[in-house]
Amino acid sequence: MRSDPAWQKTSVLSAAALKILLDLEEGQRAPERWYLALLGFAEHFRTSSPPKIRLCVHCLQAVFQFKPPQRIEARTHLQLGSVLYHHTKNSELARNHLEQAWFISQQVPQFEDVKFEAASILSELYCQQNMVDSAKPLLRKAIQISQQTPYWHCRLLFQLAQLHTLEKDLVSACDLLGVGAEYARVVGSEYTRYSRGFLLLLMERKLGEVHPLLSLCGTIVENWQGNPIQKESLRVFFLVLQVTHYLDAGQVKSVKPCLKQLQQCIQTISTLHDDEILPSNPADLFHWLPKEHMCVLVYLVTVMHSMQAGYLEKAQKYTDKALMQLEKLKMLDCSPILSTFQVILLEHIIMCRLVTGHKATALQEISQVCQLCQQSPRLFTNHAAQLHTLLGLYCISVNCMDNAEAQFTTALRLTTHQELWTYIVTNLASVYIREGNRHQEVSEVGFSQS
Repeated sequence: MRSDPAWQKTSVLSAAALKILLDLEEGQRAPERWYLALLGFAEHFRTSSPPKIRLCVHCLQAVFQFKPPQRIEARTHLQLGSVLYHHTKNSELARNHLEQAWFISQQVPQFEDVKFEAASILSELYCQQNMVDSAKPLLRKAIQISQQTPYWHCRLLFQLAQLHTLEKDLVSACDLLGVGAEYARVVGSEYTRYSRGFLLLLMERKLGEVHPLLSLCGTIVENWQGNPIQKESLRVFFLVLQVTHYLDAGQVKSVKPCLKQLQQCIQTISTLHDDEILPSNPADLFHWLPKEHMCVLVYLVTVMHSMQAGYLEKAQKYTDKALMQLEKLKMLDCSPILSTFQVILLEHIIMCRLVTGHKATALQEISQVCQLCQQSPRLFTNHAAQLHTLLGLYCISVNCMDNAEAQFTTALRLTTHQELWTYIVTNLASVYIREGNRHQEVSEVGFSQS
């Protein structure tokens, strides 16, 4: 085994990483060197291409054999929980390690980063497992004790607001965003204040008032003086809100100018380096989305526009680019939002396949959506109705009307969205018409959603 060139390369790289770590920690006590050594190996395996997650986990687990002090024990539990959550399907073991990290870190003074990162990731995992009742109190407690740590206080407030939004509790979400905006003002973070303020304004006002609000937000972004990365990040955030608002309203022509600005903006932000200008205010370190995720999001809204405008070839081209980038990102980052982006992209491209007659490819992609949803209970809950609708459309395309009816009926039972309900009902009515002699069902299916 030692003669294997690949093994030798790994050994040399790991040794080099260890030497750097040990040189930097020359003043450390000798008993802690084993920790730095294992950490160096674990990090090397995690960042290998492809990542060697099993070896990374083994190295981190070995830390506990040395009966480490609480600070090292809590941090190692956090690292293990994070690696298992982001790179494996062993969510139970990941949860156990994250719960240990959260519990132990609360007993260690001045250990904010580990404490609040554990709370943040653990609440994400709870939500993935549909354990929202466990995520909420965890986030509330973390928010309560994080007021002296601006970055984490802002991030945790946003996370809880996002959770309320997913539950359609917009009143609670708006209250939390308002608290976040006021806190950002008090600690002097205009960047974070505007980030939350945009969402707060759009969520609180009625649809007819959105246009003047968007104009106001655009003026605020252009006039705000901050470092380039923050300014471009705010601009992307604002333009995504603008584009999605026009798409939701069906105003396809109005989308074009702001979509073009958004595409130019993401090209600009891709050329900027995060470490060029670091904000002096800790609260300004809060970012609504990493720029790599922003790129995928811009592809996604471009696909949505292309589908609405009937540019099916464009939709195909941008979907391929987005999915390719997602695959690269998911090798090192299995953030739940990436899976959500992937499902939404596949839903759109499946519609495109069915319209263009590529039925076999559409069925394969429906299978992909099923597999993604099976990995996350929350993802399945949010997209089950869409999945049954797509299956219904596929059944229509291959003239299996009984199966189409069953899929649409199931989708109707699962959906709470008025627009999707209307779309399903329209297709179900077309099934009844094609089957003939079902005039009564056609008239009954037209009743509004209860």
